[in-house]
Amino acid sequence: MRWVIGLLVGALVAGCSGPAAPKSGGAGTDATIVHGKTDGGTTFVRNYNVLGPATDKAPNMELVYEPLMRVDYGDGGVVKPWLAQSWQFGEDGKLLTVKLRTDVTFSDGKKFTADDVVYSLGLPIEKPDFSIAGITYKSVAKVDDSTVAIRFAAPSYATLNQFANILLPMVPKHVWASQNLNTWTNPEPVGTGPFTLADFKPQQITLKARADYWGGKLPMSTYKIIPTSADALKAQLLKGEVDWASASWANGEKEYVAKDPDKHLYQLYSNGGAMSVLFNTAKAPFDDVHVRRALALTIDRTAVVTTLQRPGTEAGPTGLSEQLFADWLDPAYKGQVQKVDATAAKAELAAGGWTVEQGALVKDGKRYQPSILFNADWGWGNYADILINTWKQTLGLQVKGAGQPSAGYYDKQNLGQFDLVAASTGGSGVYGVYRFLSSEYAVPVGKSATLNQGRWKDPQSDAIIAAMQRTDDVEQLKTLGRQLQKLVVDKVSFSPIYNNFYFVDINATRWTGWPTPENFDHIPFVGMGPDTILTLLGLQRRGS
Repeated sequence: MRWVIGLLVGALVAGCSGPAAPKSGGAGTDATIVHGKTDGGTTFVRNYNVLGPATDKAPNMELVYEPLMRVDYGDGGVVKPWLAQSWQFGEDGKLLTVKLRTDVTFSDGKKFTADDVVYSLGLPIEKPDFSIAGITYKSVAKVDDSTVAIRFAAPSYATLNQFANILLPMVPKHVWASQNLNTWTNPEPVGTGPFTLADFKPQQITLKARADYWGGKLPMSTYKIIPTSADALKAQLLKGEVDWASASWANGEKEYVAKDPDKHLYQLYSNGGAMSVLFNTAKAPFDDVHVRRALALTIDRTAVVTTLQRPGTEAGPTGLSEQLFADWLDPAYKGQVQKVDATAAKAELAAGGWTVEQGALVKDGKRYQPSILFNADWGWGNYADILINTWKQTLGLQVKGAGQPSAGYYDKQNLGQFDLVAASTGGSGVYGVYRFLSSEYAVPVGKSATLNQGRWKDPQSDAIIAAMQRTDDVEQLKTLGRQLQKLVVDKVSFSPIYNNFYFVDINATRWTGWPTPENFDHIPFVGMGPDTILTLLGLQRRGS
């Protein structure tokens, strides 16, 4: 058996502890922090069944339910302990033995044990429709009350980060096992996390801090969640009505930070990935590389980032952020940004036997009028218009905009009900960024995909991804990663637009101690599970 002690694809480090104990003091009955949620619609649904098939869920369930591990983006995307205390690989990477913390309890006082882990990890195996985290393990078994054994069909060193996914949370077997998980909405959630549900209203949720949380005492007594919009949020932050949010603010430095630099914080943290165009390769014409290349060659990335007011953040053709993955990038792609090249794009269409007639792609007498799906709640319409206008100006192709609110956007994306979609691509380490391209996750259009919403199937990509899973040799992983980069660029499995960031909006009038991009070991981004919890544990009430 081999204890994991080194960085492997930014995702294979085991430690021996979870969060450090927070500083004491400050919490009172009115110690409340307010989160303005901009991507959850105007009302909330009381559904805390984190693994059930329903798409409408209550927000911030990661404050109630926790994963086994966490990804440390401040340390190169290393996987570190959370509910798991440590782990070891054996049998050449086919067996993962996980030791659990022994001081964790659920909010109803019951002890967290291996039985809960076996049940939680077993659910997506028994119910594939519940496999929203894209699992790769084949079985899980109890060794003793604080140890589980997880088996893979092939060496799987690089897949450790799935256990840090908040979509694979640990739930209490004693509560869940008797429920019909297809219909149960879990209105009174019981988890290992630092909060319990105190009050639920469609337009305000109040969570109560646990006094017995295993990670330590929180400095706030309540955590309130209110629905808002990106525009409304700006006024709420300026007035101090919201303490914390996650939203892009194109002119945030001037409109917000400059008004009170000490308390108005607008922070960007690279997540290593990109906002990209995914092609639905399960249907024509996007199953043709010539069409994908032509569209990729006519995306005006500079115009998009200029409109975003984030100059210089155009994505390279690999979809890997040079800021985080400089050592892993093929030198041929370092510093490269794909420029608009109408001549090359038209040559690609001609090579594939395509013409553009009256705004449509035409081949063999068949006409295709593409549309691009985007998340309207992200305010992405302006950027979709840039793509649409550039395709029209350079190719004469008329692409229709298909904006959807978050719920509809994710439904259509997962079901493959799109031609093109503006979607985030990224993950922990190079393998984590690219694993969604595995055909293992490809499902027919009409069936919900956990990953690989573009339905990409390519034997070469599969072979390299599988090889990355089978090795813990860093140099070999770098070689394989560069091979995969070349395939992504040549075959255009997806087309990156701009580097992705976690956007953090803070009004520090009431709370101090926030991490900064210059000094952090966890990202203060709401929705990142353990990172969110670590942020809350480290805050202090101003003046306390």
